[in-house]
Amino acid sequence: MRRGTWLAGIGGLCALRALPAHAAEGTVTHTDAEWRRLLSPEAYDVLRHEGTEAPFSSPLDEEKRRGTYVCAGCALPLYSSKTKFDSGTGWPSFWAPLPHAITTRSDSSLLMERTAVQCARCAGHLGHVFDDGPPPTGLRYCMNGVALVFHPA
Repeated sequence: MRRGTWLAGIGGLCALRALPAHAAEGTVTHTDAEWRRLLSPEAYDVLRHEGTEAPFSSPLDEEKRRGTYVCAGCALPLYSSKTKFDSGTGWPSFWAPLPHAITTRSDSSLLMERTAVQCARCAGHLGHVFDDGPPPTGLRYCMNGVALVFHPA
């Protein structure tokens, strides 16, 4: 096998590895102007520009009812209330997302290495995931409340 062909094959495999295993069907895209019209200023800052809401400012942090948390940008179901827990951090936290709801990527902003969480359908920034959560996953999906909408069961 020629070296160029072999390297192209490896490059293709790497590109496939970067794709989410199961991207959400029906990708949602809008222009920046459309996102501004569709979202509140706070949700626009978080979802489209990776802002962070102030801790303890979201009413969803205290939400205790059964239901589903969906993306504020595209309404994709992201988290079940069954996986929500009180992390004490001031942001709604979950120990697992719904299947195929999110994607993750490396985030080295703020001079530290973190894992950013995005909506699998609209690529909106939701928050970050950390490895200090409860069983059974040991993960803490720390989400911005303005990036979510709660739908009671």
